[in-house]
Amino acid sequence: MNFIEARKLVHEYIRRDEEGNVESIQTALDQVDIDIRPGEFVAVLGHNGSGKSTFAKHLNVLLAPTEGTLWVDGKDVTEEENLWDIRKNAGMVFQNPDNQIIASVVEEDVGFGPENIGIPTEEILRRVDKSLKSVGMLEYREHSPNKLSGGQKQRVAIAGVMAMEPKCIVLDEPTAMLDPNGRKEVLDAVERLNREKGVTIILITHYMEEVVRADRVYVMDQGKVVMEGTPREVFSQVETLKKYRLDVPQITLLAHELRQAGLAVPEGILTRQELVEALCQ
Repeated sequence: MNFIEARKLVHEYIRRDEEGNVESIQTALDQVDIDIRPGEFVAVLGHNGSGKSTFAKHLNVLLAPTEGTLWVDGKDVTEEENLWDIRKNAGMVFQNPDNQIIASVVEEDVGFGPENIGIPTEEILRRVDKSLKSVGMLEYREHSPNKLSGGQKQRVAIAGVMAMEPKCIVLDEPTAMLDPNGRKEVLDAVERLNREKGVTIILITHYMEEVVRADRVYVMDQGKVVMEGTPREVFSQVETLKKYRLDVPQITLLAHELRQAGLAVPEGILTRQELVEALCQ
């Protein structure tokens, strides 16, 4: 059974005047079909305004569908009695970690979520240790979040979601405000949670290099899913991606240009090592 199942999902942002009359309707999601299996690492790519962040907000029921259906962990998001279970099992990590970190000490912040859902103190302490360890931040447990780097703060935000023990983590452009080192820290932590703990990961991003780690990729444009496949399948279509105003990883682009220049280089090269091996052959 799929963990996420969207069928003909539509979301409209309706703008009204002071008297309540409709001024404009913007369709952010337009007949979206997406399936994500338990334990998968799926990336959702798209240019600004493509609808990818609107889709992310549906997964935690921060937004409700205008039309269509969406099931998260087998539960219909439109049924009010499912709201609590869905939010508990699909944790959200946002672009700015400062919007999610509320305590003055790292371990207190990570324990805030479990405390709010009534988890016993001993279990909270166990979860805090486990979550901080899983994102490589255990040694910072007594630090102030204000003194951490952007990448460290984002890892603390992820640990706070992990302490709720969700089945899935939705990351909405989590590295947009980070430098390259911070981005690598966060992605390493996310990949470890997926590979070692079996947590379903849904990464919303427009950084092509981040997508290479995913099992599958969905590409969105103007509210629609326009491409779907493995990273290699998607990045093999360089010209199609350009049509949707998206780049490809630099290594993939270099391999593509070498191929166009006449070298026998396969399409869909994803890493430097793959390119080196292709050239040596």
